[in-house]
Amino acid sequence: MPELPEVEALREFLSDHLVGQEIAAAVPVAISVLKTYDPPYTALAGRTVTGVARHGKFLDLDADGLHLCVHLARAGWLRWYDALPATPPKPGKGPLALRVSLTGGAGFDLTEAGTRKSLAAYLVHDPSEVPGIARLGPDPLAPGFGRDDFAALLKGERRQLKGALRDQSLIAGIGNAYSDEILHVARMSPFKAVAHLTEDETTTLYEAMRTTLTEAVERSHGLAAGRLKAEKKSGLRVHGRTGQPCPVCGDTVREVSFADSSLQYCATCQTGGKVLADRRLSKLLK
Repeated sequence: MPELPEVEALREFLSDHLVGQEIAAAVPVAISVLKTYDPPYTALAGRTVTGVARHGKFLDLDADGLHLCVHLARAGWLRWYDALPATPPKPGKGPLALRVSLTGGAGFDLTEAGTRKSLAAYLVHDPSEVPGIARLGPDPLAPGFGRDDFAALLKGERRQLKGALRDQSLIAGIGNAYSDEILHVARMSPFKAVAHLTEDETTTLYEAMRTTLTEAVERSHGLAAGRLKAEKKSGLRVHGRTGQPCPVCGDTVREVSFADSSLQYCATCQTGGKVLADRRLSKLLK
């Protein structure tokens, strides 16, 4: 799933390639991608892209006051073409969900792999009309977002760290992968209760979050859209690396599986050497 660093890199890429360009057409190919119908997507034709923004994991293309807001979900992606295929897109069972073409011949496709269709596109007059954007918490990389602001968000939380970091209404942009990475850098169990954090631990977690996300954004800086997935995977230290050695201590990276996802961690670095059993069967580590 694309998270804050990848979506920020896409924002930067699209800013360089789209701003100032006129949209020729926006053609929905999969009905499942459409989350709004008024204004119609035909209203984008003839408009000029004036800016590209990011709200958490959402991309926001401003076309003369109409905003095409996109959430790539678990398996969505953006494929850029300097010259779009000449064959018009056809509805079907393939991955193509939405095509945006520019008058100069370039453009991009929104695609989604698999059968679970969660990619979402909204055409609105204001991004705040998108429910997922309206409920977002602060951006963890915002210049004014300091350690005390982070501590204030966590005050009164009764959840575990993993769940709190992934809650978009608490803090925007962090998903399954980077929550694993942040907790590994902070040397904390994913199941540690937020309420049990000391002042020093809160500082450590804040610094791990800022450092991890900032470094991931810097690694993705200047990359073409097609290279971002590979860059994300190569930069991860524990997430998606079950059975491989921890790059810090050499212990084996372990996994806890859930119904539709999993987390990875290092027992030596994060849980005092204790191996987490299936979350549904084990007591949570403090």
